[in-house]
Amino acid sequence: MGISRYAYKGKRRFDISTFDTEDTGEFTSRDQSVDEFVENLLVINKKQQKLYSERKEGVIFVFQAMDAAGKDGVIRTVFSTLSPHGVKEFCFKVPSAEEKSHDFLWRFWSALPPRGFISIFNRSYYEDVLVGKVHEFYKSDIVPDRMKDSDVIQDRYRQIKDFERYLYETGTRVIKIFLNVSKDEQARRFISRIDTPRKNWKVSSGDLREREYWDAYMEAFETMVNETSTPESPWYVVPADHKWFARLLVSRIVRKTLEEIDPQYPPLDEATKSSLQEYRAKLIDSLGEKGYREQEKQPKEYSDPSLIPAEMLQQELLQKQAESDEKLKENGFKAVRKLLAENYMIRSLNDIMDAIAETPAEEKEEAEEEGEEDDESTRSPAEIREHIKEIVEENEKETDNA
Repeated sequence: MGISRYAYKGKRRFDISTFDTEDTGEFTSRDQSVDEFVENLLVINKKQQKLYSERKEGVIFVFQAMDAAGKDGVIRTVFSTLSPHGVKEFCFKVPSAEEKSHDFLWRFWSALPPRGFISIFNRSYYEDVLVGKVHEFYKSDIVPDRMKDSDVIQDRYRQIKDFERYLYETGTRVIKIFLNVSKDEQARRFISRIDTPRKNWKVSSGDLREREYWDAYMEAFETMVNETSTPESPWYVVPADHKWFARLLVSRIVRKTLEEIDPQYPPLDEATKSSLQEYRAKLIDSLGEKGYREQEKQPKEYSDPSLIPAEMLQQELLQKQAESDEKLKENGFKAVRKLLAENYMIRSLNDIMDAIAETPAEEKEEAEEEGEEDDESTRSPAEIREHIKEIVEENEKETDNA
């Protein structure tokens, strides 16, 4: 799936000075990546349903980056189409007084996912070996005398690896993603936020002051990756100068992770299957002759005695998604827009725009300011949305006429 070159699992060393933040892999434009991105979202959706049903393994996706690297946008587009029942995001800010009175990992325990769930860490305990290292916050910690001569940061690397190994051995995977943006690209995004009134809240004087420590942060990120990469809890360094490619690459990482877990719907024992069959017969009797005839018209999966009610609904969804995938192969990207619009997990056309990496209004402005090419540049966001609506309506008419 084209992610091995971005993976660090403890053997290969990461050199941030030679890393190309403008890399776009095998693609030369955003449009070339759209079909794969949509397919990844569909696969992630199916796998997450099974993960939640199976309840065998939990997953944590850790996101670290400099300011304006695009963490929020990546999380929104890759994860927002999933069922909220099994996914939760945690944004870790500066620790409170109570949190600082404990060990640096203490506040993260309550955010660990139950088996079958996904936790998203928008910043994490790695802040303690990034900003904590750059500004030497650990020097003001109150600690026992026996700890005063220890190498705090080096100890934390080891403690983090022990923590992640413990989680892996007890049923939780930790997948870590570093969105690596260049200093020049960060400056352009800051300028965009300053020049656009509705984005002013996104930038602060503190963000600008942190740029003065850029070199120290780059060294901290490089050391972090090299000191804490393991086969079980790898780091993925994602080029982040092009938002569309960062989102595509993260979708590949999430898809690969869930495919490696390979969750399955839990099977039923024979006694449960038998009792469900008996219960089904009673329900059909209660419907009467007319009700029974209506029952016979239902899709086959509803009368499968091996399925529990929740699985019946999931089977129907899987069947529809399989049909959608087939239509996707036959009809191409135009059909994808319609199929996504019909999927109840996509809340609106705005979500479609985000999910398939079309250009929302906010990113269109940024692209124009940053000089990025955009095939839709001649259309306003409103016209783009209207065009998608027309496509949906045209396909609906074609289906009705057929």
